[in-house]
Amino acid sequence: MGYPFATRVQSITSSAVRDLLSVIQSGDVISFAGGLPDEGLFPVQELELAYQKAFRQGGISLQYGPTEGDRELRRLIQERMHAIGISVAYENILVTTGSQQAIDLLAKVFLSPGDAVLVENPSYLAALQAFNIYEANIIPVQSDDDGMIPEELEEKIITHRPKFIYAVPTFSNPQGKVWSKERREAVVNLAEKHHVLVVEDDPYSDLRFTDEQPMPLVVIDRFGERVIYTSTFSKTIAPGIRIGWLTGPKEIIRMIALAKQSSDLHSSSIDQRALCYFLQDFPMQQHLHRLRREYKQRLDIMQDYLKGSSPNLFHWVEPKGGMFLWVSINEAIDTAELLKVAVDEGVAFVPGAPFFAGHPKTNTLRLNFTHSSPEVIGKGMSRMMIALDKLLASSVHDR
Repeated sequence: MGYPFATRVQSITSSAVRDLLSVIQSGDVISFAGGLPDEGLFPVQELELAYQKAFRQGGISLQYGPTEGDRELRRLIQERMHAIGISVAYENILVTTGSQQAIDLLAKVFLSPGDAVLVENPSYLAALQAFNIYEANIIPVQSDDDGMIPEELEEKIITHRPKFIYAVPTFSNPQGKVWSKERREAVVNLAEKHHVLVVEDDPYSDLRFTDEQPMPLVVIDRFGERVIYTSTFSKTIAPGIRIGWLTGPKEIIRMIALAKQSSDLHSSSIDQRALCYFLQDFPMQQHLHRLRREYKQRLDIMQDYLKGSSPNLFHWVEPKGGMFLWVSINEAIDTAELLKVAVDEGVAFVPGAPFFAGHPKTNTLRLNFTHSSPEVIGKGMSRMMIALDKLLASSVHDR
């Protein structure tokens, strides 16, 4: 029986990552597929104490709350943003149910069918899904290791008149790279010149492996009119609490708050209140230092396996932070085919094709290095190399 679904959802496809997770959870498969932090590093005891404090407040922590979010939590977020150079009034901060809701609300507020959005290519898969569901015209902008190429960006701004530019300039998903200061300035300057908004998605910047603190685009936005900034606690504390936030020009935040009212009224009151207590009591910088040390060690192990392979077989840019390693295989290998062999060997990754807004590069893949322990990473990478050898051998045989 055919149901009368809206036209905007009839072309929806499931996330490649979500599909993979359902497959690999059914067997002994090591997963480098999901964008998962390591639950073994979650501050579980401290979070438990924070929730106990919230419950001791009685029913007020379980009551409806303001759409914009818990006032004290917004002030704590404001302090965190000030610490990295982002000057913002707490009234211009909107708490969201993870940063994914922020992306969805932005699409909901700005995109009519056929409106253009410019994205780096490849780009964050779930953002592409959100833009697609609102029937956007997603236009890829080519980039190099330093970020979006300004000349092409300007050409596409002039040609397509986009509603906004979507960017993950710090340890991007899927590429794990960081834009140079010059490219950041160029993109913001073009946004000002052509009166275009920029959506800066920043879930990973706390997970940096060097002392350098990349300057957020929102800091470069001199007049505070062009950049909308969103981030989350999912990667640094725990994704299950589902708390992110959004900030930008006052008029935009007001409109997004109205859209959020029709979506979920407000994000979870108990989670926001507990997070307030947690942030007040927890040594966050010490925790971040531990995450950075642990995740850098895991990245190094993964890279060592790639470096130990046949010369020139793999190409990648070493991430300076984040959660992902983006790899190109310098052979005529379709990584979707490689995945089938890899799962049989007991390891999974995400083929690169779904991350592209334009013509996909099918010899690419994304590896998550944060979820698995060093020992498991070693075992999984060994399995992946066996799978690749098998596929290469079979392709030679077929010729």
